[in-house]
Amino acid sequence: MNVLTMLDMAATGMPDRVGVGRLCAAGPAPRGLTYPALRDRARRGAGLLAAQGVEELVYVGVNADDFAVALFAAAWAGVPLVPLNYRLSRDAMGRLLAHHPNALVISDLHPPTTAHTVTVAQWRAACAEPAGDVSPWSDDPEAVAVLLYTSGTTSEPKAAILRHRHLTSYLLGSVDFGAADEREAVVVSVPPYHIAGVSNLLSNICAGRRVVYLESFTAQGWLDCVRTEQITHALLVPTMLAAVIEHLGQTASADVSTLKSLAYGGAKMPIPVLERAIRLFPNVDFVNAYGLTETSSTIAVLGPDDHRAALLGDSVARARLGSAGRLLPGIQIEIRGPGGPLPAGTAGDIHVRGEQVSGEYRGAGSVLDDNGWFGTRDRGWVDEDGYLFVEGRTDDTIIRGGENIAPAEIEDVLLEHPAVVDAVVFGVPDEHWGQDIAAAVVFRAGGTVSTEELREWARTRLRGSKTPALIVVRDALPQTATGKILRRELLADLLATERAPTP
Repeated sequence: MNVLTMLDMAATGMPDRVGVGRLCAAGPAPRGLTYPALRDRARRGAGLLAAQGVEELVYVGVNADDFAVALFAAAWAGVPLVPLNYRLSRDAMGRLLAHHPNALVISDLHPPTTAHTVTVAQWRAACAEPAGDVSPWSDDPEAVAVLLYTSGTTSEPKAAILRHRHLTSYLLGSVDFGAADEREAVVVSVPPYHIAGVSNLLSNICAGRRVVYLESFTAQGWLDCVRTEQITHALLVPTMLAAVIEHLGQTASADVSTLKSLAYGGAKMPIPVLERAIRLFPNVDFVNAYGLTETSSTIAVLGPDDHRAALLGDSVARARLGSAGRLLPGIQIEIRGPGGPLPAGTAGDIHVRGEQVSGEYRGAGSVLDDNGWFGTRDRGWVDEDGYLFVEGRTDDTIIRGGENIAPAEIEDVLLEHPAVVDAVVFGVPDEHWGQDIAAAVVFRAGGTVSTEELREWARTRLRGSKTPALIVVRDALPQTATGKILRRELLADLLATERAPTP
C-alpha cells in the first residue's frame, strides 16, 4: 500500500471536506484544499517530477499546504520526499544536499546545490496548472516514501529510511479511517522535517480532519489560530506548551472552547508544566505520544484517562504522568541489560519491534537484529501494568563512580523549584568519579536563587551522589526545533570556559 492510498480514500469517501488549509483567511473565498483538490495537486506535481526525471523531491521550507502537496506528489511519482531543516547553516545545508544531486529542490533560500531548484511559489504554481496524463502510482510497499534526517543531538544527522509499508502500518494500527467529525481541525506546529510533521499530516487526513499549518510558532499566534480556526486537536512539543503556559500567566483558563485534544511529545515534559497545562485546559483531553523517526512516529501513548486520574489525586496515576504510557497494538518491547532481557521495573536499554519499525539508514542499511528488534538508544523500564518510563538517551546516562544516573530524575527535582523554568543535567569529566553531575538552569522572570541554595534544594530531595556538583545559569538552553536539549553544546561551552585563560 502507498500512503497516497489514504488520500485517495479520503477524496472518494469525503469529497466535500477541506483537507488542508485555513477557512478564516482574508478575501471573498475561503482558502484550503478539499481532499480531491489535494489529490489533483499531487497528481500535477507528480507529472512535473516524472517529466524532469528526478530521483528525489527535497523540501526546504516552513509549515505550509505546499508540504502536503509535496509529500503526496512524491508518493505518486514513486520518489522519496526528503524534508530538510531550513534553519541549518549554509554549510550544513550544503553537506546534506550533496547527498541528493539528482533531486528537485523546493526552497526559497537559494541553497548550495547543483540540483534543479524551484521556489515554493513556482512549485505551487506548477501544481495548479493543468497537467497531461500521469502514470498511476505504484502500490509497492517496499518503495521509499520519506528520508528523514535524525536530529543529530549527539552526532552528525543520519537519513532514516521510511518505506510505504512502515508508514501505512502505523496508520492502520493507530487511526480509524474517517473517524473525525466534519468540523474537526488540527493545528500542526511541529516542523515538516520532523517525523511528527509527516505523521500528523498522514494520520489526520486518514481520520478526515482538516490540517491547519502554523508557519512559525509563538504562544499568542498558536492561541489565535486555535480560536479563529476553531481547532479541535493539536500537538505541541514540551517547549511550545511551556511557552503557552508562561504566556497565559495567572489566567484561570486558556479560553479555547473548541479544543478537545492536546497531544505532546518529542522531548521530556516537565511534570509541573504538564499539571499547570491540565488546569488551564480543563476540558481538553491530554495525550502523551512517544516515538522515534525510525519507528514511523508513535509507539506508546499515555491517554486522557491517565491524565484525569492524576489531576484527581490518584498517586499511582500521578507517578505515571512521567511515563510514555502503553504500547500501541502491534508493537513489542524488550528492556535489555548486559546479560539480556530484564524483568519489569528494572531499567535498561529499550528495544522495540513491529511492522512500523524501520531501523534502516541510507548508506548503512538495517540495524535491526536477527529477530527484528530495534535498539532505540533510549534507556527506560516498564512497570507491572505495561507503562513505559523513558529515562532519556543512553548516551545521556551519567556514570559516576560506577553508578548509572538518569538525568531526568535530577531535572524533575530542579524544575520543582519555584524560581526555575527550565533545567538540564549532564555529565562532566571528573578525575575521581570518572564523571560528575552538572546542571544548567534558566530562571523564571523575576525569580532568582543562588546556585548553592539550588544545590541544597536538590540535596534534600536526592541522595548526595545525585546532587549536581556544579550548577550554571543560562538565559536559555540550546535545543532543536522540537525541544530536544543539545547537551553536547552545553558541555562544550562549559569545558571551553574552564580551559579559557584567566585575563
